[in-house]
Amino acid sequence: MNIGFVGLGIMGSPMAANLLKAGHVVTGYDVSAERTDQLAGLGGKGASSVVDAVAGADVVITMLPDSPQVEEVAPLVIEYGRPNLLYVDMSTIKPETSRWVARQAAAVGVRAMDAPVSGGERGAVDGTLSIMVGGAVEDVEAVRPILSTLGTTVVHVGPAGAGQTVKAANQLVVGGIYGLVAEAIVLLEASGVDPAGGLDVLAGGLAGSRILELKRHTMVKREFAPGFRIDLHHKDMGIALAAAREAGVSLPLTGQVAQLVAAARAQGHGSLDHSALLKVVERLNR
Repeated sequence: MNIGFVGLGIMGSPMAANLLKAGHVVTGYDVSAERTDQLAGLGGKGASSVVDAVAGADVVITMLPDSPQVEEVAPLVIEYGRPNLLYVDMSTIKPETSRWVARQAAAVGVRAMDAPVSGGERGAVDGTLSIMVGGAVEDVEAVRPILSTLGTTVVHVGPAGAGQTVKAANQLVVGGIYGLVAEAIVLLEASGVDPAGGLDVLAGGLAGSRILELKRHTMVKREFAPGFRIDLHHKDMGIALAAAREAGVSLPLTGQVAQLVAAARAQGHGSLDHSALLKVVERLNR
């Protein structure tokens, strides 16, 4: 299929590359000309603008940092997309923004879905992302073969905006686990126990998680090269808290995790991986 891809960052670039490997024609655009050129170097087509990326596409995928960027790009996709276009926004944004996009798209016959992802840069590279999709059943099924190239878990979770709500739940859980793993490391080290060995045991038992599997060694070594930046997780925790307010529910642990993430950002760690919550817990214990 002809796929327009807008947003070739840490996640978008490997996702677009996997679509190329699967045999699709991918025309990509990013505000960074270097990233656009990198896609062209892999056999894709570089676009000079969003409109250029959208022209002639059967499917358009956007992978953007936040709601304001989606609010800027989505109207262009909707206006310049071909009739019956499948538009999949894979950004992590506010559910109400996804619902707004879906309404605007439906008014002109564009089939819009929100499909945020979980799995980080590693999942994007390996094509093993978990993808939570909000939209009409028939539209989700039409785009499922493409999404299955990007992830191993593709679940239709409800109407427009539902994917973003599930992603908010994902991010509050991920943040909470990072915070607890950080506390476990601090406790083990303060008690004179080898944290690497201790976390190996935890990873093999009921406390095991994908985070322990992928991040325990780098956390113990204090290696925080970004797979997913604190800045973005801070944004996502704000989405989770706003979703809780809209739903009228109390999420006290989520509030605490949000404050830890905010503290990491305030301490200058926004560009580091979200596993850098360990630096905040360490600072509390000095």
